[in-house]
Amino acid sequence: MPLARRLLVDRMRPVHAFVDVGLSVRARSQQQAQQRTPTRIQHRRLLSRATAILNAGTASCQSDMRHIRCNPAQPCKSPAWRCAVLPEAPAQLPVPSLPSAKETAMSNFVTVADGARIFYKDWGTGQPIVFAHGWPLSSDAWDPQMLFMGQNGFRVIAHDRRSHGRSSQTWDGNNMDTYADDLAAVIEALDLKDAILVGHSTGGGEVAHYIGRHGSKRVAKVVLVGAVPPLMLKTEANPAGTPLEVFDSIRKGTGGDRSQFFKDLTTPFFGANRDGNTVTQGMRDAFWLQGMLGGVKGQYDCVHEFSEVDYTEDLKKIDVPALVVHGDDDQIVPFDASAKLSSQIIKDAELKVYPGAPHGLTVTHADQFNADLLAFARK
Repeated sequence: MPLARRLLVDRMRPVHAFVDVGLSVRARSQQQAQQRTPTRIQHRRLLSRATAILNAGTASCQSDMRHIRCNPAQPCKSPAWRCAVLPEAPAQLPVPSLPSAKETAMSNFVTVADGARIFYKDWGTGQPIVFAHGWPLSSDAWDPQMLFMGQNGFRVIAHDRRSHGRSSQTWDGNNMDTYADDLAAVIEALDLKDAILVGHSTGGGEVAHYIGRHGSKRVAKVVLVGAVPPLMLKTEANPAGTPLEVFDSIRKGTGGDRSQFFKDLTTPFFGANRDGNTVTQGMRDAFWLQGMLGGVKGQYDCVHEFSEVDYTEDLKKIDVPALVVHGDDDQIVPFDASAKLSSQIIKDAELKVYPGAPHGLTVTHADQFNADLLAFARK
C-alpha cells in the first residue's frame, strides 16, 4: 500500500472507531426500546381494561379500544380476558337521613328543628350539670368546671351555642328564643332529668329563658355566674345599666377587625388592667381562639340578645333553688344592674359576691367558684 494511503487510513481509524461505537450504542438503544415498548403497551392495555371494568354498570368489554355492553344472561362473544361481569348496581344509593333531636349521647351533635347542628360534650356519670357559655366563647370555656365536677361524681354536659364553637353557623335564628329551644333540644335528646343548669354571662340569660319557655320539670337547680339578667341596657327604669353606645361599639368591633377586638376585649373581661391580677397569656389566647371559632353573623346578632333583652319575667319563673355568683369588679356586666337585682327577683336565690373578681371569674377564680358550685350541687 502506498505510503500516503497508509497514512490516511491510520488517521481515519479513530474516526471509524468513534462512529462504530456510536452506531453500536444506537443499535443497543433501539433494541432496548423495542424490548420495553411491548411492556408499555401491555400496561396501557391493562389500565384501559381495568378502567372499563370499574366504569361498567353491569358488564364491560373492551374490543378495538371500544366499550361493548354485554348481557349477563347470554354468553359474551368477546375473549374471556376482555370481559368482566359485575354485580348489578342498585337503582338508587341509600341517602342517610338527618338525625333528629333524639340522637344518642355518643353523637356529639343534636340536630334541631331548623336543621342546625348543636355540638355538645357529655362526660362522666351521676347527676347531670348542664353548662351554658358566654359570648363569644364556646363550651371549652367550661373546661375547668367540667373537669372538676366530673371528677367529683357528676355528669357534665356543655354545648356550643349556635354560631359559636363547633355548632352550625346560621344566618337566621341567632336570638334568645332559639338559643333556649336549642338548649331544650340537647336536654331532651339526652333525656336529662334532675339537672343543674349553670349559665355564665349570656349563658345566664339562656338558662333563665329556657325556664321561661320550657319550665323546670327537668331542672333541679340553677346557677347564674356573671349573668346578664335581668337587663343590661340602661333605661329610665334601669339607670344602673350600660348605655346603648357601648353595645354599638361592641357590634362595630365584631363586624370590623374582629380578631383584634377579641384580643383587646380580654383585658376588661379578665381584669388584666387591675393591679395584682393573675391573668396569663394562655387565658387571653384561649378566649381569642374560642371567639374566632364562631361565626361573625351569629356573634353580631347575639350582641342584641345579651344587651337589650329583658329577662325579668324569666327570672320570676325560676321555681328551683338558685345560686347567683358575681364579681364586684365586673367590667362587662355591672353587678348593680345584674346579680344584685336577679337575686332579689328569683324566689329562692343565694347571692355570692367575689371581691375584686372580674367578669371571667370562672377562669381567674376557678378554684373558688368550683368549690362553691360543688357545695351548692351537693345540697
